[in-house]
Amino acid sequence: MKKLFASLVLVIACSGVFAQATKGKTAATKPSTAPAKQTPAQAQTPPATSVQGVIAEHFARKYQIAQRWGDYEVAKDALYDLISDFPGNDSLIFTLAYFYFDNQKYPSCAMVCNDLLARNSRNVAALELSGISYENLNIKDKALQNFESLFLLTNNNTTLYKMASLQYDLKRYQEVLINADILLTKPEADSLKVTFNDAQGKPKEYPLRAALLNLKGLTFKAQGDNVNAKKLFEDAIKVEPNFDPAKQNLASLK
Repeated sequence: MKKLFASLVLVIACSGVFAQATKGKTAATKPSTAPAKQTPAQAQTPPATSVQGVIAEHFARKYQIAQRWGDYEVAKDALYDLISDFPGNDSLIFTLAYFYFDNQKYPSCAMVCNDLLARNSRNVAALELSGISYENLNIKDKALQNFESLFLLTNNNTTLYKMASLQYDLKRYQEVLINADILLTKPEADSLKVTFNDAQGKPKEYPLRAALLNLKGLTFKAQGDNVNAKKLFEDAIKVEPNFDPAKQNLASLK
């Protein structure tokens, strides 16, 4: 699914490239809306009527074939060729960032996203990829900065939870408690899910409310308040009796 997403992004990006390279063509559809309108059947590149358009079409087809056949280094080279010819096309650059992200090349993903954010600090997709990349690189302060900017633009509850988790890692305990309390007042705390590894190390979804109570418990424990920590871990288990992280944290207090 991720590879399909990246391919669709490239199709959208290349529609902008052909618009630049071919006279009389309309401007590209904005990336934020186009993916929902595109399907794999529309992945045919339009005919090019200029030298630049022919080159762009060649590299776009090269990328699509390399993706289909699993040759991701060739796909990456094709992207660089396209970006070299059309350096102003942000959609192409985002496709490269997503390529690096999808292949867990987090330093490169973060650097590509930084260039996109230098052009447009309100690029929501770049902020998210950059934040996740910095988190995976264990550069938590940079990750938090990106998620804070993302939250200001989207007001997304999952993003606020991510912020609170990073604030806990950075020992910014008062901010953790404030943001957790904000989320606990929202009805979405019961419907949204977050993922933790279970006792067997397999990812499993749990209610956001249970995760928030557990996070508050960890925060009180880190500050030496085991009484409140114990109550919060117990509350988390009441919300989700099979919530292993809260069970483990409660056991650690005994």
